[in-house]
Formats: sequence, C-alpha cells, structure tokens
Amino acid sequence: MLNIGCHLSISKGFYQAGLEAVSIGANTFQFFTRNPRGGKAKEIDPEDINKLKDLMEKNNFAPLFAHASYTMNLCSDKKHIRNFSKMLLEDDLKRVEQIPNCYYIFHPGLHVGQGTKKGLELIIDALNEVIKEENQVTILLEGMSGKGSEIGGKIEELKTIIDGVQYNQKLGICIDTCHMYSSGLDIVNDLEGVLEHIDKVVGLDKVKAVHLNDSKTPLGSNNDRHETIGEGLIGLEALVKVITHPVLRNLPFNLETPNDVQGYKKEIQLLREKFKTYLQD
Repeated sequence: MLNIGCHLSISKGFYQAGLEAVSIGANTFQFFTRNPRGGKAKEIDPEDINKLKDLMEKNNFAPLFAHASYTMNLCSDKKHIRNFSKMLLEDDLKRVEQIPNCYYIFHPGLHVGQGTKKGLELIIDALNEVIKEENQVTILLEGMSGKGSEIGGKIEELKTIIDGVQYNQKLGICIDTCHMYSSGLDIVNDLEGVLEHIDKVVGLDKVKAVHLNDSKTPLGSNNDRHETIGEGLIGLEALVKVITHPVLRNLPFNLETPNDVQGYKKEIQLLREKFKTYLQD
C-alpha cells in the first residue's frame, strides 16, 4: 500500500484535517505545529485528538508529519533567536507527544555566515539541551537543498548532527526529492547510487519519511523551488521509481507541491494508480 498525503491546515482541528485527508485519498498528512512564520500555537483539544486517533485506526493511517515553524533556527548568529528556537522545539515536542503516531520534522537551520562547522556545533548543543533520555517523539532532520547558509544540504551534515546528540535513538532523517535533486543528488539518473550513498554515510534505517516533490530548478542548483508532480525537471517517471523502490515504498510520503487541496487529490490519485500498476507488473 502506498502511504501518501499532503500538507493540510489544522485550523479547524486535527480530526477535520484527517477527514479532509481521507476525502482526497490520503492516509497521512503534514501540518505545521504552529504559525509557520511566527511562534503562536493553538491549544490541543484532547477530544479532537481522540477522534483523530479513531479515524487513523479505521483508515490505516501511516505516521503523520508535524512540521516545525520556519522561524526556528537553532544555529542563528543571534543568541536570542537560538533561545527562542530552543523554546519552540521544547514546546513542540511536548505537543507532538499528544498526537498519535506522529513524526516531528524540522529544518536544521541557517548558520548565517558563521560557517557550517559552527552551525553544526550550535545545532548539536541545542538538541542535547532539549532532548532528554525519556523523549518518545521520533525527530527527523530534513535534508535541504543547500542554498545560502543552510545546514543539511549534505547527508554528511545530518550524520554529524545525529552522531553528536547523546539521546539520538529517536533521531532520523526526512528526505525531500526536490531538495536532494537541487543539492546535487541525481535521483533521476542514479537513484540506486544516491541510496547507496545515504546508506554508506548515515544508514538507510535512519530514513523514516519522504517529502515527494518535483523541482523547478536543475540538478545541483541549490535552489529550493518545488514543482507539481510530473511538471518539473525530476519528472513523473523518476518520482514513481522513488515511491516504488523496495527500500522506500513502505515509508510515508507527503506532498509539498504548489497546489490546493483538489490539486493534491489529483496527484495522490495519479501516484496511487502508478503504484498499483507497478505492483501488478
């Protein structure tokens, strides 16, 4: 079974988002833990979560994706931003604990001219400060496109973070097809080679989730420009190879393409049909 969904709003509650996911053929969805450009977070209603849990069980949901706010930057060059980011992370982890079967995903950060080494050190220090031994939330570092001062454009950087965190049993990575391609990993012509590289560096067992996106920009461009499925430079054929690959096909996939909900519905239907055809061949 293809586990696939898209980014949905939880403004009307988690249960309503779950119903919307089911209505478009999804069995997972991604949501922001709080305002993506700010710090506000809506209170979690236990009754709403119970209804979501029942819905997920009845519809064989894969893990949900809780995406951190874009304002969170654990390696900022400004101390007050780093402290604010640690506060957001700590609060997010408490909130995600209340949500059934949910991964927490965040962008490692921007070193803002301090250099990659310093950025990595700051991220590791922050995670060691926040993540406690009793943490039960699966936390995923998102692989990035490598634009500007982004940390995470290389698999090696994600490994350095994971290895530097004391309580890293629940740390993994979320790969993004657009980000991989724009960072220079050629998933179009050498998917096997890319997966072998990931396995050699960090281990494929650390890959827990996938953002499935086409790319507006070419291989190695280091630009984060998502495109709808089949309309970009990665293309439908290559993305179908990703969702059907034996190493990846049981993972949860979420779309972050430039679409509305009905557009997501069409993409999900297309990918389910391609997945079904692959299994029958």
